[in-house]
Amino acid sequence: MNSSEFRRRGKEMTDFVADYLDGIEGRQVYPDVQPGYLRSLVPSTAPEEPDAFEDIINDVERIIMPGVTHWHSPYFFAYFPSANSYPAMLADMLCGAIGCIGFSWAASPACTELETVMMDWLGKMLKLPEAFLAGEAGEGGGVIQGSASEATLMALLAARTKATRRLQAASPGLTQGAIMEKLVAYSSDQVVATLGTTSCCSFDSLLEVGPICNKEDMWLHIDAAYAGSSFICPEFRHLLNGVEFADSFNFNPHKWLLVNFDCSAMWVKKRTDLIGAFKLDPVYLKHSHQDSGLITDYRHWQLPLGRRFRSLKMWFVFRMYGVKGLQAYIRKHVQLAHEFEYLLHQDPRFEICAEVTLGLVCFRLKGSNKLNEALLERINGTKKIHLVPCHLRDKFVLRFAICSRTVESAHVRLAWEHINQLASDLLGAEKE
Repeated sequence: MNSSEFRRRGKEMTDFVADYLDGIEGRQVYPDVQPGYLRSLVPSTAPEEPDAFEDIINDVERIIMPGVTHWHSPYFFAYFPSANSYPAMLADMLCGAIGCIGFSWAASPACTELETVMMDWLGKMLKLPEAFLAGEAGEGGGVIQGSASEATLMALLAARTKATRRLQAASPGLTQGAIMEKLVAYSSDQVVATLGTTSCCSFDSLLEVGPICNKEDMWLHIDAAYAGSSFICPEFRHLLNGVEFADSFNFNPHKWLLVNFDCSAMWVKKRTDLIGAFKLDPVYLKHSHQDSGLITDYRHWQLPLGRRFRSLKMWFVFRMYGVKGLQAYIRKHVQLAHEFEYLLHQDPRFEICAEVTLGLVCFRLKGSNKLNEALLERINGTKKIHLVPCHLRDKFVLRFAICSRTVESAHVRLAWEHINQLASDLLGAEKE
């Protein structure tokens, strides 16, 4: 494929993507396929000669789409949102074209510097304490990780290294092994200090946990993977109060801030804590500016060596939506969740199992876990909408998460009518 054909095929692919997203509401949200469906549809080996682009596109519809769960359907209410926007998709195209591997500043200065600035932009949108921002001479700063899980692991390993070195400095006779076997990491059943738990979007009290961690010289990491996006809205910023006690903080713009996966934002108060745990300087990665104090080499802030130009997605989205546009998007989702909550309140057969703070509603039929398991099986079996469950205090609970960029009140009401009818059918069958 030369540049001339790329121009033509690129326009075709843009049309294909736009048509897919425009028509996604008409597709069944959850696929009918069984495990292993795809292998019989493709050859057992790669083709010896090139295939035609037209054949590949036809096979996308024939082979791929039947097995796709349509996360961006307005009838997808499972898990949490997976961000999706046209500006982010365009930025990903540019990222692929530039194709740099930004493990150091020298490997592509713009890749490093835009990330540093975008993380400062985002930190200011959240009104993070100044200590978390890189600025021109700050000790902290932000980095894009692949997921909140990666960020949590990075924080855990950095905390372990910091504690080990502190104890060795105080007691030089202690070996690393002797220290390691005594170290303890404290967590709840949601892993770390969490703002917006996966099960029910509950919030730990940072104003209680934080001072204790600071007093005991313990590393405090905060995970706000889903809820963090909402903190750009002044009315939700109080949920982040206490972040000043943290050593590191993380949330996923790729969940709810219209920046396509992967883009997990992590900040630390002292960048030396991360770099001290992960610094790697083989001679072939060294460059003349690395000891100047003026640059960042992000390979020291992450587990992998290489990294993509992910900050382009943030730059495009922040500029094309603006803070006000992003705030409006968050508020719309929260309003739709409260609309679904209101509908539930009108039906005494149902109960709401957790406070509705953001875009998630946890609910169930009053009755046994078995009854609610049967309801969820009917909901997902019909494949008109898609939900997933959780357990809260030994109760089987259904989660209704507002997810799609295009979801509207009409979709929420149709989902409610569908759930209501299936519940009536189920309860009717129980009485027979």
